[in-house]
Amino acid sequence: MRRKIPSNSALQAFEAAARHGSFARAADELALTEGAVSRQIARLEAFLRVTLFERAGNRVRLAPNGARYAVQVRETLDRLERDSLYLMGQPIEGASIDIAASPTFATRWLIPRLKHFQNQHPNVTVHIAERMDPFLLAGSGFDAAIHFDHPAWTGMHLHPLLEEVLVPVCSPALLAEAGVNTSLDALPRLHRRQNPDAWQSYAQATGILLINSAVGARFDLHSMLIEAALAGLGVALVPRLYIETELEQGRLVAPWPDAKAITKTFCLVLPEPIELSEPPVQAFAKWLLDEARDLTL
Repeated sequence: MRRKIPSNSALQAFEAAARHGSFARAADELALTEGAVSRQIARLEAFLRVTLFERAGNRVRLAPNGARYAVQVRETLDRLERDSLYLMGQPIEGASIDIAASPTFATRWLIPRLKHFQNQHPNVTVHIAERMDPFLLAGSGFDAAIHFDHPAWTGMHLHPLLEEVLVPVCSPALLAEAGVNTSLDALPRLHRRQNPDAWQSYAQATGILLINSAVGARFDLHSMLIEAALAGLGVALVPRLYIETELEQGRLVAPWPDAKAITKTFCLVLPEPIELSEPPVQAFAKWLLDEARDLTL
């Protein structure tokens, strides 16, 4: 059965006219005449049997149906362009995989190590996208996800990677200014917005007194917290695995105990067993598990 889909040229003319609010500016963008744009839109309206633009003399304005349709068409064209560019960028002899990961894990842990995978598998391109929350992996377009162990992944195949152990850190300058014997409660504390109870949990786990654990500036990502700590804004409670380099270099200090009682587990999430996955996914999964294992030995 033939699909009822308008022509691509008509959709492009409509999207451009809707975005500019003008047939003339749409014509300039598309290297067409204004009359050609008008005819394309007229054909689209006839195909849909819906009025997309309200016309008053030489002026046009999106009709309510046209405004809704414009948003949908723009999303569809954007997605089609992305998918087309993605295919155009595929290696001629090779493969690619798409991985979803939490943003700070991707930037602070995974990406710095990807060169090792590239050296071992030069014909496999790894694409990484950010996903803050668990999602439905099947049908998402991703081959795998790297995320926390979570009930939302039920039915998927999870492989534990690393423990996220939180530790309070700050710049040595902040600690020197306050005095090395200054209590944690007397220092400004920084919070991750998605985990507002982290400091309270830390105080309960370690027995350190924090009179008001909720006081302090809030940031969306652990990467933001790390930068804020480096800038001397306060003490950040962040995963140790993200700041090993800064601790070794002395750019951050951690004179307080880790919160090992409130850890989370990062996992590799696959829609099927490793041995049944496509070879590029198998290669990435085995490499990732080896990388994580080397850190825990």
